[in-house]
Amino acid sequence: MTNIFSLSGKRALITGSSQGIGYALARGMAAAGAEIVLNGRDTSKLSAAAEALRAEEANVSELAFDATDHDGVRAAVDGFEAQTGAIDILVNNAGMQHRTELENFPADAFEKLLQTNIASVFHVGQAVARHMIGRRAGKIINIASVQTALARPGIAPYTATKGAVGNLTKGMATDWAKHGLQCNAIAPGYFDTPLNAALVADPEFSAWLEKRTPAGRWGRVEELVGACVFLSSDASSFVNGHTLYVDGGITASL
Repeated sequence: MTNIFSLSGKRALITGSSQGIGYALARGMAAAGAEIVLNGRDTSKLSAAAEALRAEEANVSELAFDATDHDGVRAAVDGFEAQTGAIDILVNNAGMQHRTELENFPADAFEKLLQTNIASVFHVGQAVARHMIGRRAGKIINIASVQTALARPGIAPYTATKGAVGNLTKGMATDWAKHGLQCNAIAPGYFDTPLNAALVADPEFSAWLEKRTPAGRWGRVEELVGACVFLSSDASSFVNGHTLYVDGGITASL
């Protein structure tokens, strides 16, 4: 039965994977047998991440592009497929946060959130799916959030983008399942990542989170790997359009 979770012989592209959740997923998927394609805009950070994974004997390549640039994404993905080979798994992980009360939220920050958190999922998802459709096989995993289902003060635009990721995932499954693709999402709760560094460093917020979350703690990025491997593997061959919450129970309780 363990063979159905194997990623051996598969190649996975993870956007925004030079640090944080993306890097943890890349590392975990490499351990499950996948060849990893790291992505980011900062080539120096990307190279450092790749070298760290290679030191652990992972099979890694780098593909630098801006996930918010539709034409640039298309050129990068098409070029990689032509020169290197098939991308079997896509993890749309690139994302950002901006915390400000809604009545004072800057319009330019709102637009940047839309481009980074949701438009990138469309751009990269479409570019990769066009190749997957031709092969009648492929896995797309979009990184949503606990904010796909819940709101919190000061991050209304972020909440809007992550709600959109959940619904775009359903749309991908609806359009592409007939072509042999499985398109799902992982919705992390509160994890200790660079994106949440300010919250992790805030004792008051951490105390609130520990009381609010049934598990009573922050999540560790390694705890997202199992969900990603499951959705990337043959074990999820009839799972489509689903958002899997990995949140310590925060969405299950009041």
